[in-house]
Order: sequence, then structure tokens, then C-alpha cells
Amino acid sequence: MKIQSIILGEVDATESEILTFDNGLPGFENERNFILLSIEGNEVYQILQSINSKEVGFVIANPYLFTSDYTFELNESSVEALNIESEEDIIVLTIVTVKEPFNTSTVNLKAPVIINTKSKKAKQCILENADYPIRYSIEANMQKDKG
Repeated sequence: MKIQSIILGEVDATESEILTFDNGLPGFENERNFILLSIEGNEVYQILQSINSKEVGFVIANPYLFTSDYTFELNESSVEALNIESEEDIIVLTIVTVKEPFNTSTVNLKAPVIINTKSKKAKQCILENADYPIRYSIEANMQKDKG
């Protein structure tokens, strides 16, 4: 199938790549089906793209690339909603708020996107018992990469 992305243009996708957010994403409750798209030449960032609306796409990244001590426990309802049987079945991503210049961009550590790679269910989970910022600077990590 062909997916339209305002960021990457037209891309090919398969049914097996579709991630289902049963309740959408906060602010985008009607958008329930997304795919992860790679950005050519970039191993840090990806696009979480709606398969229905080319305008709805989010830059995402692995939070552990920015902070190695990122830990949390999902509440039981999230574990059930995502059909999580094992920690190895999930990947954790964070939404990037892109700013100009890019090194001033931030990641949302308070509300990670959790994806069950087996069931293809996904959810943005707001961490209730963790004191992580909504706007965590990526600049410090970018400096380490240069150094």
C-alpha cells in the first residue's frame, strides 16, 4: 500500500507494519493507525505517520539515546491494553518537538509511546508516578555525539 507523508512524501508500507492505537494519540483521537518510517541517513529519528492523514506525522526517537537512566513502570491497564506478556515484546519511543535550530528540540519523557512489537498495539502512556519532563532537551546528547 502507498502511504502519504507530508514529511517524507509517498512511501510503501505493508499491512503488517500498521500499529494500532485503540484510543488514538492525545489530541489526535481519531487517528488510530500509524506506521514507523525510517528517515534515510538518520539512525536516531523516525516518523510515526498516520496511514490516513498525511498531515499527521510525528518525529520520534528512542529516549535511551538521550538519557540512560530512563525507567518507569506501566500501570496495569496499559499493560492489558497493549497485550504485553514480556518486556522484550515492547519498544519505547518519545515524541520530539522539533524546533529551529534543531538542537533546541525536545523529547517528551513524561508520555512515551509504547509499542508491542508482537501484537502491533501501541499507546502513548502518560507516566503518573514518574517525575520526567515534557520538554527534555536533546542538545546535551547532541554535544556528546560531537565530542
